[in-house]
Amino acid sequence: MENNDCDYLEKQVKEEANSALELIIREGACRMLQAAIGNEVSEYIDRFKNEKDSRNRRLVVRNGSLPEREIVTGIGPLKLKQPRIHDKREDQLFTSNILPRYMRRIPSVDALIPALYLKGISTGDFSKVLESILGKNASGLSATNIVRLKRLWEQDYKEWAGRDLSLKRYVYFWADGIYFNVRLEDAENKRQCILIIMGTLENGKKELVSILDGYRESKQAWQEMLGDLKHRGLKEGPKLAIGDGALGFWAALREEFPETVEQRCWVHKTANILDKMPKSVQPRAKGHIRDMYMAPTKEEAIKAYNHFISQYRAKYEKACDCLEKDQDRLFAFYDFPAEHWRHIRSTNPVESTFATVRLRTNRTKGCGSRLATLTMVFKLAMEAEKTWQRIRGHQLIGKVIEGIRFVDGIIMKEAA
Repeated sequence: MENNDCDYLEKQVKEEANSALELIIREGACRMLQAAIGNEVSEYIDRFKNEKDSRNRRLVVRNGSLPEREIVTGIGPLKLKQPRIHDKREDQLFTSNILPRYMRRIPSVDALIPALYLKGISTGDFSKVLESILGKNASGLSATNIVRLKRLWEQDYKEWAGRDLSLKRYVYFWADGIYFNVRLEDAENKRQCILIIMGTLENGKKELVSILDGYRESKQAWQEMLGDLKHRGLKEGPKLAIGDGALGFWAALREEFPETVEQRCWVHKTANILDKMPKSVQPRAKGHIRDMYMAPTKEEAIKAYNHFISQYRAKYEKACDCLEKDQDRLFAFYDFPAEHWRHIRSTNPVESTFATVRLRTNRTKGCGSRLATLTMVFKLAMEAEKTWQRIRGHQLIGKVIEGIRFVDGIIMKEAA
């Protein structure tokens, strides 16, 4: 047997083994999901087994199964059957948490589409890309269906962007401008960025507040964004806003919500300082910077700050100037609950959400609309929001809203 024949047979064996393994994985996943759905239905019926009508018949019973449904997943399509429940109680309807009605794709696939779009995949190439990820048998993800999905998401974005905010109360804002470089290739739109505001509600839950495109993070763009929040009913600004020092956001914030305290992001500030120092010095300097924002009290933080200035001023004046220009606004977090510090020292909530799609180096053949880009960022953020957790120490948010003073993270009376 020749070498070419051996190579061909070896390749064929590997492909067959991989196909068999994928089949086993899909079948196993299908059985597990089917069992989980069955258990969910059984538990629901059992929970109301004692509820009966006047003829002593149970009000919640099994009633066959719904038609088989194909769900697109990361390991390929899975065919599932969902048991049907007949709930005769007034205004009661069973909805599966595992397999909601009308769901045809798992949520991670819905997040995958906008992420790929922002990475530069054209609509016409989606089928090929998704086929390589989800398998050749993945259905419902043709170019036509992708376009239909995008239109639905655009409508969702428009409705969300115009929602009423009169009942909202945010205690913290995180603001950032994200440069995606997506699909907007004319000379003017190259300077466009996506402006994003996230907020913390009174119950400690983080949520997306606003997404809009702006021109180089200008004051005018941010002012339009903040003004729109007020126009839609937001009565009060946040107690604290966190952002990068270079943003036009601060000038706009001072006009729209002048009572809001400003906190500069330590992640951005650290990067900006180190960028003005040689690489050989950066590790030690980074440690000194960390000593500032990780100090247990503001007094110790200022000592670490002064030590940095005295140690590096002579050789690295620009780095020290970068630190000094935001001194007061770097340590604002000490006047808020210590339990919140890990959340309010940086814009990490925004950064982490868009880290995987922040930069895009290859442009696609055609340009897309600003609405399509905003929609994809919105959709990606909405998927991420489902996993966001309440901030630590959310019970203290009420104290912050009341204006109770904190010293080094502790309520003033306790501190005294």
